[in-house]
Amino acid sequence: MLQQTRVETVIPYYEKWLRLFPTVEALAKASEHDVLNTWEGLGYYSRARNFHKAAKLVVEKYNGELPRDLDELRKLPGIGRYTVGALASIVFGMDEPALDGNLKRVYARLFDVSEPIDSTEGEKILWQLAKENLPKGKAADFNQALMDLGAMICVPKKPRCLICPVIKECKARAHGTQDLLPVKKPKKVVSYHIHAAVVIVKKGKVLLAQRPSNGLLGGMWEFPNGRVDENPAEGLAKVLKSEYNLRLRKKRTNKIVGIIQHTYTHLKVTVHAFEGEMESDPQSENLRWVALKALGDYPMGRIDRKIADMITQ
Repeated sequence: MLQQTRVETVIPYYEKWLRLFPTVEALAKASEHDVLNTWEGLGYYSRARNFHKAAKLVVEKYNGELPRDLDELRKLPGIGRYTVGALASIVFGMDEPALDGNLKRVYARLFDVSEPIDSTEGEKILWQLAKENLPKGKAADFNQALMDLGAMICVPKKPRCLICPVIKECKARAHGTQDLLPVKKPKKVVSYHIHAAVVIVKKGKVLLAQRPSNGLLGGMWEFPNGRVDENPAEGLAKVLKSEYNLRLRKKRTNKIVGIIQHTYTHLKVTVHAFEGEMESDPQSENLRWVALKALGDYPMGRIDRKIADMITQ
C-alpha cells in the first residue's frame, strides 16, 4: 500500500484491510471483487491484484509463509527489487539494501548524484551506493531510518537541512545543490481524452460494465462509456454500440448527469455522463444490472464513484 501512496492516506485502508483479511489465508480465499472493493481509493489497482495473486501462491506453494530465499521471493507477483530489499531487511533481518522514493532522494542528495534517479544509469548508481553504505547487521533499522529521514526532513521541496542529522555528510548541502536534487527525466506529454458515459436506470437498478482484468483499473466496474472525438452527446450512441453493442433509444437530448475530470499518471480524462434508455436488453457478458443501493459494494475508479454518488444522493 505504501508504494506510490503516502502513509497518512494508507493508515485507514491498512486498518480496514487487516480487519477483513487478517491472515494471508484469508486474503487468498477472498474474491478479487472484495479485494478491489477494499482497495478502492488507493489507486494503481494492479498492486491489489498482484497482492491477491501473491497471497494465493504463498498459501499454495509456501504453506502460508513468505519464502526467505530471495530468488523465490522475486517470483511472487508485484514484488520487485525494492520490495525484496525491504522484506529481506525489515522482515528477515538480512543485510540487503532497499530503495523507495524517499531513499532515492536521500542518497541522491547525500552523494550529490546528478544522474536522473529514474534512469537506468541513475538507479544503478543509487543501488550501488545503498549497498556500499549498508551497516552490517543493522539493515532493518538503517533502511527504515533513511525512509523516515526522506519522509520528514529530506523532503522533495525545501529540505529541512538545518535539523538534518547527516548535514555534515551531505555533499549536496556542501555544494548548494540540495534544492536541485534529485534530478528526474523530463515528464512525458500528458494525453487528453474526452469520454461519454451513460447512466441507464431501470426498476431501481443501474447498468454497469466490468473492465478487463488487465490494464488500467483492471477488474473494476464502471458506467458504460467510451472515448469520443466529436460532441459527447452526439458521440454517445455510436461509442456504446461499438464498445458494448448497446443501442440507446433515440431522444432529442439526453439529460446530463455530470461532467467529471480526472488525471492519471500520463492521462487526463473528462467524462460527460448522460442519462439514457435502451432499445433492448444488453447481451454482453461484462454488463450487469446492479441495485442502486448496492453500488457501494462494487469497486470503481474515482470517476465512476463520483457518477455513482451523483445518482444516489
